[in-house]
Amino acid sequence: MKIEKNTAVTLRFKVSDAQGKLIEDSKEPMVYLHGGYGNTLPKIEEALEGQEAGYQTTLALPPEDAFGLRDEDLVRTIPRSQFPPGVKVGGQLEGQGSDGRKQVFNVAKIKGNTVILDANHPLAGKALRFTLKVTDVRLASEEEIAHQHVHGEHGHHH
Repeated sequence: MKIEKNTAVTLRFKVSDAQGKLIEDSKEPMVYLHGGYGNTLPKIEEALEGQEAGYQTTLALPPEDAFGLRDEDLVRTIPRSQFPPGVKVGGQLEGQGSDGRKQVFNVAKIKGNTVILDANHPLAGKALRFTLKVTDVRLASEEEIAHQHVHGEHGHHH
């Protein structure tokens, strides 16, 4: 079966930086609903369109095609006194962006009496290499299409 709109695609992947340093190696397969639902990067969907199980490829993506460019407006410096004890680098906090919507901030640095929060994706601004292997392709169910994501093992659970 070919990968096309409304197919559920199972793949294994590795993500490396531009110098080849491994960032992530999928322990479990990833399953996504193909067809522009925002379940994976558009350039990955584009590369897999029309392919079948067994297909392998490596994509070198510039930051704008991966997780975007860094936006320094998403970095906040907050007095440490506004945080509960035990705040640690790497922790995540939910706050409001400048548009008033909920946004997840990562604790990027603690410097003296200040905490630096960053709402950029941790891989924003990085050129990345994705090594992909398609292990299965099937028709998505009507429910998966209606919900715009895959259900079941390695997919979304309600």
